[in-house]
Amino acid sequence: MTFIDTDTSRLDELRSVYGLDARAELDLRDELDSFVFLTLPTPNVGWEYDLRAFTAGTTSVGQALADSPGRHTVVVRSTVPPGTTEGLVRSVLERCSGRVAGVGFGLAANPEFLRAASAEEDFRSPWMTVVGSRDPETVAGLVGLLASFGGELRTFDSPAEAEFVKCAHNIFNATKISFWNEMWLVAREVGVSLDPVAATVARSAEGSFNPEYGIRGGAPYGGACLPKDTCGFVGFAAGVGVDMPLLRAVVATNERLAAVMRREVEGVVGREAVGGAGRA
Repeated sequence: MTFIDTDTSRLDELRSVYGLDARAELDLRDELDSFVFLTLPTPNVGWEYDLRAFTAGTTSVGQALADSPGRHTVVVRSTVPPGTTEGLVRSVLERCSGRVAGVGFGLAANPEFLRAASAEEDFRSPWMTVVGSRDPETVAGLVGLLASFGGELRTFDSPAEAEFVKCAHNIFNATKISFWNEMWLVAREVGVSLDPVAATVARSAEGSFNPEYGIRGGAPYGGACLPKDTCGFVGFAAGVGVDMPLLRAVVATNERLAAVMRREVEGVVGREAVGGAGRA
């Protein structure tokens, strides 16, 4: 295993402290077929991912592929927008290497699930491993490499699906934290201790304990309780001086989905009516 980095102090640490093979440049000229994992920073700038460092790293990998006799598999580990592996990464690698993905090199997405406080432990004992590639042989090769680490392993026929998993994973966690922070603001104003409330809701609300609840998408929530309580609580919170932008966004998204479904149903009914008139 070889580590590549542009940070000289990190390279020195990897060599002197951990005794690892760490270099400033990737050289595949004498390498047999191998896996090259792209684990590069992809910070946000405003509302966009900054992929400049990621693009630079991918470029260096493409240049290394051009000089190698082997057929290597490039694996995207960084959190990137869905479509990056088959878009930016593939185009950069093909341009810099002169090879075609799926023929001259393998291509896959294998997003990492590492918490900052326990990154090493999460790497050694992952609870979830996700692999996405168009090439079944590439998927099989990565499964063979990673299965021994343990945990649940899921494969996808598209790298974009694997990339989407990681984005949704992080964003769901962020949304849940912000939801309970909004609730904490209201609880503070009305003199309620939120911790026992949240602990009880974690066991009482199906959305917390049932992993299949509410994850399908494509339809709004309905019934007697959910619409009235989301809207009613927004007004209640406003009455005690707390704005709830997340909860208002929940209502707005539901209204948008309801409008989408109405249009689709009306379109189907309209097409059936025209078809029936034609047959008559």
